[in-house]
Amino acid sequence: MVAVSNSAGFDLARTLRGAVSGAVAAAVWAVQQPLDKWAFASRYDDVELLGRAVSQGSWYPVGFAIHVGNGAAFGAAYANIQSSLPLPPALRGPAVALFEHLALWPLGRVTDRVHPARDQLPRLTGNRAAFVQAAWRHLLFGLLLGELERRWNGGPEPEPDPPVPADYSSNGHGSFAHAVHVQQTD
Repeated sequence: MVAVSNSAGFDLARTLRGAVSGAVAAAVWAVQQPLDKWAFASRYDDVELLGRAVSQGSWYPVGFAIHVGNGAAFGAAYANIQSSLPLPPALRGPAVALFEHLALWPLGRVTDRVHPARDQLPRLTGNRAAFVQAAWRHLLFGLLLGELERRWNGGPEPEPDPPVPADYSSNGHGSFAHAVHVQQTD
């Protein structure tokens, strides 16, 4: 596949594969929600939250589309930053997704106050079950996103630099201690 890049290093193909990775991970998140709603004994549903924000009728299709679109946008951004994260590749996706969860969870207070369907949704403020449930969802999303993006954008991780020898000098002439070492003879 040909990579399309600009001078800033933007790689369109990498970005698109990241977007697809994020969309797939978000779709899996949405499809498994009935199970985690049962497991966490919580009615909190991201697709419902999004869908009811824009639709008074059949909210699921529009909520699912928004959710998958958000996942695609997140995946596109992730594909462009993941290699700069100082973490092993397997931890990058989960770390970024859980960071996003922790950073944005306080916006639940806003949802509780201004969401057009707030009376039909569970309150998020102080809802520990929903918080843990959302953490699970972000962890699942991050694991899938990270692995799919790594596989689809390919390439092994670069090998670490070899260890620097003890007698190395940045000027290329060896170490001073090595240069003045005198071997004694009997």
